[in-house]
Amino acid sequence: MLNGASHAVTNQLLPDNTTLNAGTEEELQCYGYADSKRKRLLFYVLVVLTLGVVLLLIYWRRELECYLKKSRCTLYRADTVLLQDQFGQNYVCSIKSLNLADELHEFNDSYNREESTPENVHDVSDVANLTVKQMEPVVLYFEHQHVRYLWSNQDKSYSKLLDLSTHTRLATLEQYKGLSSRQQAHRRMLYGSNSIEVEVKSYWRLLIEEVLNPFYIFQIFSIVLWATDQYYAYAACILVISSVSIIVSLYETKKQMITLHNMVKVDAMTITVARGDGCYEPVHVTDLVPGDVIVIPPKGCVMTCDAVLLGGTVIVNESMLTGESLPVTKTSIVVGEASEVYSPQNHNRSTIFAGTRVIQTRYYGGCKVLAVVVRTGFSTAKGELVRGILYPKPLGFKFYRDAFRFVMFLALVALIGMGYSVYTHIELHASPEKIIIRVLDVITIIVPPALPAAMTVGTVYAQSRLKKKQIFCISPPRINFCGRLNLFCFDKTGTLTEDGMDLGRVLPVKNGSFQPSVSDPSHLEREELLIGMATCHSLTIIDGEISGDPMDVIMFNSTKWTLEEPGADTSKFDNIMPTIVKPATRDTFQEEDLGEAGQFEVGIVRQFPFSNYLKCMSVITRTLTKSNMAVFSKGAPEKIVQLCHKETVPEDLHSVMNRYCLQGFRVLGLAWKQLDHKVSWHQAQRMSREEAESDLTFSGLLVFQNKLKMQSKPVIRTLLAANIRCCMITGDRLDTAVCVGRNCGMIEPRDTVVMVKASRPENGGGPKIIWEPLEATSSDNVDASSDNEETPFLPPSYQNQKLLGSLSVIKFNAAAQTTTALTLSEPRTHLAVDGSSFSVLERYFPETLKRVCMRGTIFARMAPDQKCQLIQKQQELGYSVGMCGDGANDCEALKAAHAGISLSEAEASVAAPFTSAVNNIECVVTLMREGRAALVTSFGCFKYMAVYSFIQFISVMILYSFGFNLSDWEFLYIDLLITTTIAVLMGYTAAYDRLVAARPEGSLIKPSNILSILLQVLAAALFQAAAVVYLNAQKWYSKELPLKDEKEGQTPSWVNTVIFVVSTYQYITVAFCFSKGPPFRKRIYTNVPYMICLVFLLVFSTCIFLIPIPLLEKVLVMQPLEVHPLQFRGLLLAIVASHFVVAVAIEYLVSDNLCIGGCIKGCVNRLKSKKNTSPYKLLEKDIEATNWPPVGLVSFSDAASDVGVILEERNSGIFELSVNR
Repeated sequence: MLNGASHAVTNQLLPDNTTLNAGTEEELQCYGYADSKRKRLLFYVLVVLTLGVVLLLIYWRRELECYLKKSRCTLYRADTVLLQDQFGQNYVCSIKSLNLADELHEFNDSYNREESTPENVHDVSDVANLTVKQMEPVVLYFEHQHVRYLWSNQDKSYSKLLDLSTHTRLATLEQYKGLSSRQQAHRRMLYGSNSIEVEVKSYWRLLIEEVLNPFYIFQIFSIVLWATDQYYAYAACILVISSVSIIVSLYETKKQMITLHNMVKVDAMTITVARGDGCYEPVHVTDLVPGDVIVIPPKGCVMTCDAVLLGGTVIVNESMLTGESLPVTKTSIVVGEASEVYSPQNHNRSTIFAGTRVIQTRYYGGCKVLAVVVRTGFSTAKGELVRGILYPKPLGFKFYRDAFRFVMFLALVALIGMGYSVYTHIELHASPEKIIIRVLDVITIIVPPALPAAMTVGTVYAQSRLKKKQIFCISPPRINFCGRLNLFCFDKTGTLTEDGMDLGRVLPVKNGSFQPSVSDPSHLEREELLIGMATCHSLTIIDGEISGDPMDVIMFNSTKWTLEEPGADTSKFDNIMPTIVKPATRDTFQEEDLGEAGQFEVGIVRQFPFSNYLKCMSVITRTLTKSNMAVFSKGAPEKIVQLCHKETVPEDLHSVMNRYCLQGFRVLGLAWKQLDHKVSWHQAQRMSREEAESDLTFSGLLVFQNKLKMQSKPVIRTLLAANIRCCMITGDRLDTAVCVGRNCGMIEPRDTVVMVKASRPENGGGPKIIWEPLEATSSDNVDASSDNEETPFLPPSYQNQKLLGSLSVIKFNAAAQTTTALTLSEPRTHLAVDGSSFSVLERYFPETLKRVCMRGTIFARMAPDQKCQLIQKQQELGYSVGMCGDGANDCEALKAAHAGISLSEAEASVAAPFTSAVNNIECVVTLMREGRAALVTSFGCFKYMAVYSFIQFISVMILYSFGFNLSDWEFLYIDLLITTTIAVLMGYTAAYDRLVAARPEGSLIKPSNILSILLQVLAAALFQAAAVVYLNAQKWYSKELPLKDEKEGQTPSWVNTVIFVVSTYQYITVAFCFSKGPPFRKRIYTNVPYMICLVFLLVFSTCIFLIPIPLLEKVLVMQPLEVHPLQFRGLLLAIVASHFVVAVAIEYLVSDNLCIGGCIKGCVNRLKSKKNTSPYKLLEKDIEATNWPPVGLVSFSDAASDVGVILEERNSGIFELSVNR
């Protein structure tokens, strides 16, 4: 009694569900289930009663296993958990237990939790303690999509197994000396093997999974049914075709698995790990666990884990992850404040990620380059990307949802047909067995088994064409998404502009004043500015060539100095100097250097790598023959200014800087300071970044010219003309980005740019937004020559338009196949926002942020995570968003977008769904054209398959009324020779070579589509009925009765012959009508195989009809047409021709005619509720109805009725404030 009561109390107190990964994209609802003997017994009974069908249902829907065999219980007592993600998908995972004491018996010691903790770790806030020290000897856990979740006795719930990348302080990581063998074994039990294995399933397993697919289960059901009905030839042909289809599918699936497996696999290798006290031991890389301290091989390797560099410098290639092929220098981690927490994003310059190739390492003296492992296996950055490929998020494309709804509608029609079939066969006194077969046969007719395959044909052809253009895709379903994009975002540097830059000039600063500018930096005096340019970088020498950031390379080469890696002569720097720079040619030596024993050399003692968040980098250097070290910093001028003494910064710095930025130049600031002569090398290595980057002296500006790629402006014009909104997301300065935006055509010459300056609460006041107009400079004007640039993929009528002060929008007339240019004389207002203001808007002005995301064109100084947030905000507004970047800092945004394109030389990269090996943005237009063509093809194939099913359904229903059916070979001719050939070749039509303003519809249940299908079905039914009426009117025709001893399809009849002949033409007719050409695909005659197919089918059907062949008539079980006058066949041919005219007219009037289509759309829009309208469209109407944005005002609230403050400019240039309500 007490035990039962205690169990009841426990069940009431402990939860039976929890939320995992709350607030993240991987949020899961977790429910506990335990085995129930009563339910299991009922389940076995159900299996027997359904002949095993329930097992098949459980295979398709795993959650049914929980509902039918188990009962809800507390998570603590659960043996299974049911997981539900935010998309409504369900997953079932079994609870497993891990007895750590038993697993570690090989060490001949009792289990001790304290031994498993890292050395020198005593802070309970560190994850090392949370995940290891508090573990019990027996651990309950489950795995979902390669992520392990552990039971916590403290929280009475399951939670994700954390590693050292979460809540771990930098000071803790720095103290790691290595794990003992026992500690490593213990953690390996918890974290599992350090490997990213993409399973390559055997052909036998793939065959079982493929056969159990609903599509093939339906095929098997159909084949058995046809064989039972003595349709042996048809059943045999479908069996052969299905077998070939399965074999091809297995081959392609296996090939894709092998490709992905080879892309992510790492060859077996060992690596040296530290065991503490100076002991090292080689272990296999799969045995690594978080907390291991590894030695990075000097000759390089491929990383299999994420590790934080503890000492030394490492040069890596991260193209596998980011698509960026340039070498990246990783430096050891620097501990600033004791409470600073490690983050892979914030400390990426000190983190070596799995999947990256280590090119070389640098070590000081006899020291080893050490790194502490923070993440392993699928928890690494590479593992997360691979998981994204293996378990992609549901695309949520309306087209696929509507396709499923339409199939359900077809099933409903099948039920009606089944009822009619029962009625007609009862009237004909058919046997019960025959009635059952006929009823089931209706399902195989109205729901076409080949529908899923037909809908993917367009995507397959599009992917093949993209590959020929060096655009590679790892997520084919996203190709259809590209057809619906209405907003495209671009990175700036390396995407819109060239990777390389030209150093335009250098502006030295002395005593707080600008000196005359210098175009050749090598002529500068050998002082702080020149030395800073020669040392403040992260360049390295690989295969005899200087490698690194292109801007750093250009800056260093302009000094005409040389760079030397560590060598035998570094002993004069105490054998600790990683890099030396010195003048290169006789021209760059000063007189005092010539003839001297010691040359002028500068050693780079330490690097503080560039940070996207700090927007700068620094180095500590020592000049030979000098006792003092120096610090040089380089970065965004506004950041460098904050690090300098105010008296060293020129008063006109901002005006000078803005003058260059507004002309599209990229400006960097340089500063320096001299360290105390008492600072030793070891002290320099321990110096915090904050200490080094403080109290600097401003030394000058570097002005770089970043040229537009020649393809950028024409492509942006093409997109704008096609009503595709374009915006720029960059980490560069806002005014530079605005200038590039004007030069590339995102912002037209007459358009206005308003800077959105949002600030946090200060001095007791609230947050505010200043809406400041940005005046265009004369350099912003587009010269006349630029208007003669060729604009690819645009109709010729557009290329002839001059775009001075106005934007021409192309309107495509589908009926006349012509284009007209409509001039928009009204200038537009563009918003420009920087990352700082974006974060303020997100926190204090969420409603205003929605409007800013709608009208914003330039988003500058955006951190990588902010780029991703912006993409997600735009998606929440209802936009279909594309993103194009170089892959370096854009990975998160590329993965978040509906269509992300990484510009990379690598053919296979997990950085984005699409990768273009051609390094310019022309791939954007190509991808959108192919996406539109694939989407239209999918629509056409779906409509054809639907109407084909209805036509055959009508034919069979008419024949059932007379007691007949189509013969075996008639079904074969219709389903295989006509339908399958048409469905396969229909999608071969190439994409239209112009990008027009219209977008293909994204919904199958669009009124015009539904009306088109219904009218086509009605027309087919009417003309088939007309053919039967005409047959009945013939004097020689008398009603035929089927022979009782023969199958329905084996008895020749005139009604069968007439219906078969007329319906074959109808299949060809609707195929022609649904083969759309411009504006999204080329004209039908360009698809040569398809045209040959249509002509052949038309000729063959006509030969059957007009030139009867007795043998063919016998095979098809037709009546001899030649026994009656030619006039009978001629009038039937007239009925067929009339159907062709009506079908073409229906498609033209309903789908292609803009006037009628517009009327239908207008009527539907009046009936449609606002809930079904995209948020951005509703917001656009609201913006147009108000005077927004409030240019020249200051906003203090997020409400619509803001209290504004007008900015009035005096002659002195000072802004005066006045309240405006």
